[in-house]
Order: sequence, then C-alpha cells, then structure tokens
Amino acid sequence: MGLGISVGMLCDQARNDPEGFVAHRDGFERLSRALAAEGIEWREPEVIHTDGDHDFSGGFPYSYLAHLRRAFTLAGLGEPVTAASAASDEDYAADMEKVADESTMFASHLLCHADYAGYYVPVDFADPLFLPEEAEVAGAGMVGSSQRLLAELVGFAASIGVAIDEKGAPNTAEEAVAGGFAEAEAFDAERYAWTALYGACLASVESGHAIVFC
Repeated sequence: MGLGISVGMLCDQARNDPEGFVAHRDGFERLSRALAAEGIEWREPEVIHTDGDHDFSGGFPYSYLAHLRRAFTLAGLGEPVTAASAASDEDYAADMEKVADESTMFASHLLCHADYAGYYVPVDFADPLFLPEEAEVAGAGMVGSSQRLLAELVGFAASIGVAIDEKGAPNTAEEAVAGGFAEAEAFDAERYAWTALYGACLASVESGHAIVFC
C-alpha cells in the first residue's frame, strides 16, 4: 500500500471511469462549498484536456512522505539533515517527535495534511486550512495550498541534494553526486517523494486543478 497523487483526476475519470467521476465530482463540490465558507472561491475545473499536458499521476510508499517531512523539519530547525536510511531507530524516532511538534504550529502545508487522502488547491493562502468535520472533506478536512507547498519544497530542496535547472526540472541523484552532494543516493526516498510532490505542484498551479491524495 502507498500514497497515490494525481492532478486532473476528473479529466481522466470523465474519459475512463464514469462512476468514479461522479463520486469524486461530489467530493470536489463538498470541498468548494467548505472553502467558500472560509472566503476562498475555487472550483475543480472539469475541462477534459486532450493532450494531458497538465495531468499528473504518481505515488510512493507512505514511509517516503514521513522521511520527507523529517528532512523538512530538520532543515527548518537548522539541524543537520541526514537521510532516513542512515538514521538509527532511536534517532529517527526522536526526529519524528520533532516533526510532530512542528506540526502543532499549524503553519506548514507539507506537515499539516493527511497522509492518505485530501487536497491541495491552487490558491495561495498563508496557513493550512482545517475545515469542520461536518463539511465531510476528505483527509480529515485538512487542505493545503499548492503554491505554498511548492514554496516549502523549493525552500529545503538543497538539504537533500535537489537542484532545479532553468527549465524547472530537478536533478538526478547522479547529477547531485557530480555536483558535490556525495550523499545523494542515500536520500533516494526523500528525493523520490520530493520530485513527485514538486511535479504535482507544478501541474496544479499551471492548470488550476487540485492535487488529490488517495
């Protein structure tokens, strides 16, 4: 089992899964109503792209997201960022307590989001949203901003050896090693999750579609 991430979900389902289209369209409608109650006007476009340029589909094990959040937290605290694969069980557990502590600040769009479901919407708002239970929004009502998630990802990319070229493409592990980041391969899990989320953010911001965790 792992986390699935998609952008342009309705577009794909309108073509390939009519029943899924209806179910997820209803979910987006609940999301839009709940956002409107918070003063945010946004709706998931139902435009069906014929070229798929703004669609995104990916995923990774749930543990990769935990590893990425750990790296983000350590970088934000100004502490050395080590790869999860190189950390002892005791050190990893202590670091995850720091992640939990930082999550209670309710400021990070990467940290304050359900692991298994929910949305990031392409609207630039400062803090993650915590929508009421009665709104019945997937992911326990936690909603993030695609723009803010993108900024957070870019902000700590260097700590896991990720550089972005002029076309917006992140470097490979081999390129990171060649560029002087000798530990790049040890950060495979963090870099994999980072790259998937970065690609989803770009697709979301460019297209106006939400990022969907499922």
